[in-house]
Amino acid sequence: MSKLKKTQEFLQEQYLDVALIMDPAAIRLISGYSTEPHERIAALFVFPSSDPILFVPSLEEKMAREVVETENSHYTVISYADQEDPWQVLSDYLKAINNSLKRWALEKNYITIERLEALQAHFLQADFSHNLSPFINHLRLQKGVKEIELLKIAGDYADLAISIGVNALKEGVSELEVVALIEYEMKKRGILSMSFDTMVLFGDHAADPHGIPGQRTLGQNEFVLFDLGVFYQGYASDITRTVFFGQKMSPEQIQIHEVVQKAHDLALAAVKPGVKAQELDRIARNYISEQGYGEFFIHRLGHGIGQSCHEFPSIVEGNQMELIPGMCFSIEPGIYIPGKIGVRIEDCVVVTENGCELFTHAPSYID
Repeated sequence: MSKLKKTQEFLQEQYLDVALIMDPAAIRLISGYSTEPHERIAALFVFPSSDPILFVPSLEEKMAREVVETENSHYTVISYADQEDPWQVLSDYLKAINNSLKRWALEKNYITIERLEALQAHFLQADFSHNLSPFINHLRLQKGVKEIELLKIAGDYADLAISIGVNALKEGVSELEVVALIEYEMKKRGILSMSFDTMVLFGDHAADPHGIPGQRTLGQNEFVLFDLGVFYQGYASDITRTVFFGQKMSPEQIQIHEVVQKAHDLALAAVKPGVKAQELDRIARNYISEQGYGEFFIHRLGHGIGQSCHEFPSIVEGNQMELIPGMCFSIEPGIYIPGKIGVRIEDCVVVTENGCELFTHAPSYID
């Protein structure tokens, strides 16, 4: 069953008149149309039994029509010009086709107060209290065969990006120079965008889990943390490798990398249907704690991945959701000693009937 059909069935079951979807990732998930409207308004309206509407700025109208025609979908495309009030255009159109839209479902984790107030001003009798976000999260949760194939290809590009970055390492090179080379080489291979800002951190800089690459240069016998991914046909990849540059690792470097690798491998081996998400976090966290580094593992074990790099669910203590086939997420334990050292190892997987399958396969580059 298509995601559009599932959305329509949800509206019917909940006795809702319309779902308003404004998150570009969710619009793409259901309609196949990719948009990045910036400050403009773009939205997808789904109704229980009638054709959906794509509402886009006029400069996107041609692209939107081409996508829905290619998909052989029965979408109505409505557009507005920059000099027009989009809420007035929207209100006039919806009231002309159906003046009884009372019960609305909105993405409460996405819509802004400003936009909600604009809707309330134009649809005075409507009830906007119904939260669509949990349904969208579950709609994104279980990937289909085609989606998994695209995630695998995105993962292959991430592996290649890691290789390019490793080969660019040399004494005196800056973090930003390596970032620039990776992204340039990805562009040459047809990748339009990375799935997030590429992270290359040297030595003590890697002790900040979400550090920002800068002019820091690479010296001998340092760790280099790569965290990167790409978008391939709307699907994301995400991988982290912490590699060694130099002649000889210190005993502390060896120990910390081995602990993180083991925690990663233990959690990965535990992935299978029926296991609770929090159990994976516990397995990795308990091992790191047993080795004396528990206070330095300061984030959740993982996050969902799909059309967004970070999406539902979180692989974290307190999440008792059971894993199911088709669920895709990251496994990324780390140890971060402030001002000194940071090591993270991350791969993304899809849950299979008996375990899991990796999307990324880059080596450790440690041996």
